[in-house]
Amino acid sequence: MTACPIALASQCYCANKIAAFATKPAKTAVLLLAHGSPENPDQIPEFLKYVTGGRPLPPSVVEEIRHRYSLIGFSPLACWTRLQAEQLSQSLNMPVFVGMRNWKPFISDAVKAIASGGYKRVIAICLAPQNSRTSVGLYRSAVVGEGNLPFKLDFVDEWHDHPLLARAFAEKLRGAWQKASAENGAKLPIIFTAHSVPERTITAGDPYERQSKETAELVAKEAGLTSEDWTFAFQSQGMSGGAGSSNPWIGPTVEDTIRNLKTKGHRGVFLHPVGFLCDHVEVLYDIDIFFKQFAEKEGMRLWRAGSLNGSKTLTAALAELVRSRLKGSGS
Repeated sequence: MTACPIALASQCYCANKIAAFATKPAKTAVLLLAHGSPENPDQIPEFLKYVTGGRPLPPSVVEEIRHRYSLIGFSPLACWTRLQAEQLSQSLNMPVFVGMRNWKPFISDAVKAIASGGYKRVIAICLAPQNSRTSVGLYRSAVVGEGNLPFKLDFVDEWHDHPLLARAFAEKLRGAWQKASAENGAKLPIIFTAHSVPERTITAGDPYERQSKETAELVAKEAGLTSEDWTFAFQSQGMSGGAGSSNPWIGPTVEDTIRNLKTKGHRGVFLHPVGFLCDHVEVLYDIDIFFKQFAEKEGMRLWRAGSLNGSKTLTAALAELVRSRLKGSGS
């Protein structure tokens, strides 16, 4: 079971930030936005209603997702997000709020807390650096709501190419890859991954696929990799988007990529998810359990880089994003 990296007291984070900055004249606050995740498997049905906008899912799908969460025990996404908020607040000496689209603390509640604090401007950063209407677009809509915001919204739409983001991922990559390659007895091929999205999203002009690959290229350059060292795949395709589906999701898949590397003589692979900033079910189950078991069935071993989680370099990237917006406005 994955333990929460932050004390339970941090659940009162937003309220604490209002109190801590109440005596300061600051009129700008930061809002970190993330997907959200349930605290336990029993909350899965309610959680999925938020994910699908109320659209019912087949009981078999609900049960499968519940099963995956039961295997990892706990998704620490909210905890790592709160930790980044705390670190960012300390770095900037500014109030930083947290809002989740699909679970507590909800974005709507964070917006209410910010409004009650009297802040006139909010710099919102989605903790999904690559821009897509299926993620960032939905977060923006959740913040805007009916459009009657009591503050000016400064929304960061994308930051997939931020140098400090690439550095943060490279820091997690170098040592872990070298150690895994030593255990393997030969240099391991690296598979950079990001969450897949429906093909129709990309054909409609969404920049997500291009930006995900650009992030991987920047990380590879920062880590000093050659083009032969790595490849790219999309993971966690939707359950309705498999082969032959009328609603396919973008690839190549991690499974196909592992098979292709096997045919080239490799007996191990090293995964580095650069579309995710912290541990959650797509990392702790999809990679650590499913892909690892898949690789073993193919006669392969699988390693991965650690997630950024509480990375101070990630915090520095977020701080630079905020400072650039403050500088641009003359604040």
